[in-house]
Amino acid sequence: MGRNSIKTGNEIIIPENPVSSYLFNNTRSAWIWLIIRLYVGYIWLTSGLGKFGNPAWTGENAGTAIKGFVGGAIEKSETSGDVVGWYAMFLENMVLPNATVFSYMVVFGEIAVGLGLILGLLTGIAAFFGSIMNATFLFAGTLSANPVLFILATWLVLAWKVAGWYGLDRWALPRLGTPWTRNKQ
Repeated sequence: MGRNSIKTGNEIIIPENPVSSYLFNNTRSAWIWLIIRLYVGYIWLTSGLGKFGNPAWTGENAGTAIKGFVGGAIEKSETSGDVVGWYAMFLENMVLPNATVFSYMVVFGEIAVGLGLILGLLTGIAAFFGSIMNATFLFAGTLSANPVLFILATWLVLAWKVAGWYGLDRWALPRLGTPWTRNKQ
């Protein structure tokens, strides 16, 4: 048992280090998360809005862009090995036959994540779904900004308690309550 740890019954509580405590629990670090949140949110929102109204994404040919993207990923799995076999099978058997649905999910998911992060509303949840989308793009062999966005989104998930302090979470989270407390007003 460490010098600063506390033993209570059968459990040992290990205190958090000062750096992670500052970053993830202290509202004085909220300005750092605001910058990261606005950057990641802007990328997601502009990406989603760029697809919105595009016939290949949400118009009369919705799903065309997804089919091209999935086709490229499947080809990468067969030629370069950039896409693992199990993910190529998922793309071929789930996404490709439902390309229109997935097309709308991508567009509105990107817009929702972008708005959530920019407004600071349910920041941890928005960042989580953004990181899931980044992971799916990475699994499909697309690099671009996805590794950086994945890392930043993961940090935002970890900092959910303070990441939305300069945003709507400051008022929404106390009203909604958290999994361990409920507002008794």
